[in-house]
Amino acid sequence: MSDSAHGHAKPGFQGPKCWILTAIAGLVLGAILAKVLPAPDTIPLEKIAETRGTTVEKMKEEYEASKQGHDDHVDHAHGEHEEHGHAEALVDPMTIKAPDIRPWHAIPFALLLLAIALMPFINLHFWEHHFPDFAFFLGGIMISYYFVALNAFTSLKGVPGYGGHKMVHVGMEYLQFIALVGALYVVTGGILIDIKGRGKPWLNTLILAIGGVIANVIGTTGAAALLIRAFIRINKHRVKAFHIVLFIFIVANCGGCLTPIGDPPLFLGYLQGVPFTWTMIHCAPAWATCLVLLLGIFYVLDTKALHQYEKSEDATPDTEPNAIKVSGYLNVVFLAIVLFGVFLDGILEGMGIHAHGWGAVLQIVAAIAAYKFSSQENLKANEFTFGPIKEVGFLFVGLFATMVPALDYLGNNASSLGVSSPTAFYWATGALSSFLDNAPTYLNFLSAGHGLAGLEMGKAAGTPQWLHLENVAGSGHAAGDFLLAISLGAVFFGANTYIGNAPNFMVKAISESSGVQMPSFFGYILRYAIPILIPVLVLIWLLFAR
Repeated sequence: MSDSAHGHAKPGFQGPKCWILTAIAGLVLGAILAKVLPAPDTIPLEKIAETRGTTVEKMKEEYEASKQGHDDHVDHAHGEHEEHGHAEALVDPMTIKAPDIRPWHAIPFALLLLAIALMPFINLHFWEHHFPDFAFFLGGIMISYYFVALNAFTSLKGVPGYGGHKMVHVGMEYLQFIALVGALYVVTGGILIDIKGRGKPWLNTLILAIGGVIANVIGTTGAAALLIRAFIRINKHRVKAFHIVLFIFIVANCGGCLTPIGDPPLFLGYLQGVPFTWTMIHCAPAWATCLVLLLGIFYVLDTKALHQYEKSEDATPDTEPNAIKVSGYLNVVFLAIVLFGVFLDGILEGMGIHAHGWGAVLQIVAAIAAYKFSSQENLKANEFTFGPIKEVGFLFVGLFATMVPALDYLGNNASSLGVSSPTAFYWATGALSSFLDNAPTYLNFLSAGHGLAGLEMGKAAGTPQWLHLENVAGSGHAAGDFLLAISLGAVFFGANTYIGNAPNFMVKAISESSGVQMPSFFGYILRYAIPILIPVLVLIWLLFAR
């Protein structure tokens, strides 16, 4: 989306007033649908217990333990239980009965995906000025429906019902999401990586390789936000869509598979009891293979593109030697604060201090301070504007709200989907991670993997025991085989679409604001994901996830 979309208002009814009206319209329509369409039946407690890989009796015991402060596997700060698709441990699990979500509840989510994919073709000008209206309207429908139709599934006086409980926590998850993504975007905007000379194939490949490595230290979002502007700047004379798309493949997704810090799904697995070193050791071969293949493909494409440019009439001689200069070191301190915010809630909870969202607040404060103290010269050189992060923030409001029923359906039916082999886990996790948030998708399938062995996921529950199983439920596969397949599927497949992982959309928006012509939603999938990424993912499956 061009940056003009966020500039001066064009004639017509648009902007905040329009956003408010569309949000109200969505909320009203959702309330009407809640009255017209009967709420789904609740799921029997026995089925909830089966999906979680536990029993009703154990659920009772866990609730009693949680009231006494001994249920260590509950981590409110990261909302793992909500990403399970269930409301558990936060209130008595015997009183909240999750509704039996049906596939048709995901229609608003499907409509928003179609709008993102098709509206730029139908009327780009209209879409550029009204995409927030689509997000607020469709998101409002689902928020209102959950509060009105699905809020009665509780018998405790004063305790919020399932629908309200779910949406409140999804709202907190969105706050944590946009605080991290937005803070990284703003903070890195003040760090100038000034590379002299032009991007040659070897230099471009080296930058992508460095991005794929540091993504495991500062996360895929941090690495993408830090490097994308410099990458575009040194290639501005001949930048093509494939430059940005391969950047998304490598830096914004696949590069973050080596450590739990790299990508949110792996971090949530670490919180559930997967050892930090397990990810580094077991994912390393697939990570290295994937990066080498993608970097090799990029080098070939970039070499061919350079030869074509040199033969064109637009070619100009490259006389400036390559050199690099980094400025804005104060923002590196703010970057460290933002990354510390990821862990803050968990640290405080471990100290017995109830903290939910404190990390997000710290990240927002760090972003404000970073913007205030950033060098104006650096911001100008990076062509920094708030347009790209506004686009991510508005669209993901709708995506977070409308994807709730899709994730609920997956969570409620995880044990009956027939996923019982590493191959099935790899492709099922990957397929859903291409379009849904890969963090809850990872947790739902991790829970399903535990369920095969009759164990419950959790650091203080069954995860350590599960990881030591050499033959899960007679499948002939060790638990580690399932975990590796789930991890690779969640991280690698997030690169298949613009919405598969948050940094993807951010990189797209930054690139378009810099004048790069990016492919459409379907163009991205058909021209790049299918012919380039999917063959690599097939090879990864054959080598590591069967």
